[in-house]
Amino acid sequence: MKTFLNNIAYILIIFSVFGCSKDDKPNDDTVVPPEEVVLSPSIEVYNKALLENDYVLAVETSSKKSYLLNKTGQIVHEWNFDKIIGHDLELLPNGKLLGIFETPEPDISIGGYGGIIRIINKDGSINWGFNYSSSNHIAHHDVEMLSNGNILLLAWERITVAQAQHAGVNTDVDIFPETLIEVDPKTNKIVWEWHSFDHIVQDANPDISTYGVINENPQLININYHPSEDGDIMHGNGVTYDAVRDVIYLSVNGFSEVWVIDHSTTTQEAKTNTGGKYNKGGNLIYRFGNPEAYNNPKGKRLFFKNHCPNLLKDNVPGVGNFMIYNNGVRLKQSVVYEFEMPEPFSLAPNVDNEPQIVWSFTDPGLFYANLCGASRLKNGNTLICDADYGFWEVTSKGEVVWKYRRGDVIFWRCYAYGVNSPEIVNLGL
Repeated sequence: MKTFLNNIAYILIIFSVFGCSKDDKPNDDTVVPPEEVVLSPSIEVYNKALLENDYVLAVETSSKKSYLLNKTGQIVHEWNFDKIIGHDLELLPNGKLLGIFETPEPDISIGGYGGIIRIINKDGSINWGFNYSSSNHIAHHDVEMLSNGNILLLAWERITVAQAQHAGVNTDVDIFPETLIEVDPKTNKIVWEWHSFDHIVQDANPDISTYGVINENPQLININYHPSEDGDIMHGNGVTYDAVRDVIYLSVNGFSEVWVIDHSTTTQEAKTNTGGKYNKGGNLIYRFGNPEAYNNPKGKRLFFKNHCPNLLKDNVPGVGNFMIYNNGVRLKQSVVYEFEMPEPFSLAPNVDNEPQIVWSFTDPGLFYANLCGASRLKNGNTLICDADYGFWEVTSKGEVVWKYRRGDVIFWRCYAYGVNSPEIVNLGL
């Protein structure tokens, strides 16, 4: 009898294992294995539950190509160019690329030069081009499409040694301060300009009109703060535009600062200290990151070289805040900062003008002295370009959920685009 019962039990077990059809649903407590994900060898961290499922535009330096990655590390689209990238590339809502490329044999060849601005079609052909390179000026590092359809360029202009010395600059070489140039791509006409050299102060020679007490003039630029043997006395490296306030944020690596400039001025007003929405002309309406740059005894210095000014837009968490990558050269430790910008802008002598930190991220493995950047994703995570490593994605709590490593190249930046974003849809992926 015992043997008979054992046989019946065995038959029931066999039936329970093999008798269910494929359509039967598992019990609630059944563990369903996760979908298998095939990862590229370049993926070192992959937390599917917490990462943002989007595409990443990888922008290499000194390269003639760029590509889109998915989060498994696969290249889903690649562009090839006939010229070397002059640093920045961004995907536009119409699916085309806006970028800056290097001019062959430029007259001004400071590190980061470009000179050629292009809009590139999906197949790599040129949709639009503009050359801003001569013996007296050259576009460099960054380019941005404005909300009015015009294109904003960051450029160096040549100031001869005689002109510089006449303005109180301690130099024995030509200098190349920063300018901002706005171009209408429909006409290729320059429709607005701002020149930093119109807004300088120096305390070395009281007989020159630019003389002033540095810390009493935070709206002006201490032209002797960052001397340079090659004349690159400011080394701006990035711009971002705030359409709500109509201002431009300019990352100035040589000053370890961000400058805020009124874009609502006319070109003529931008040469002066009056006019525009803020009635300060082309003077700085705000600055932050390094109060030492204007001898301010108040406020803590946070930046030690900085890249990728980034106003948070497009309804991401923290929209309206400002993000930047602090390279941290002096401390050999990089930090990504998110700031809440003051409302209204306030820039006064001898007070703490620094903005409030609302979020930051660092890691013992995060450091590079040049390049790099960071941007906010739709789910609240932050995408980081660690130039000599690759890319990181971290949560608001600082948890690393994705890492892509490419040790054989150096990256300028990376940009994220949602799978259903206009940029990706119009690219045809």
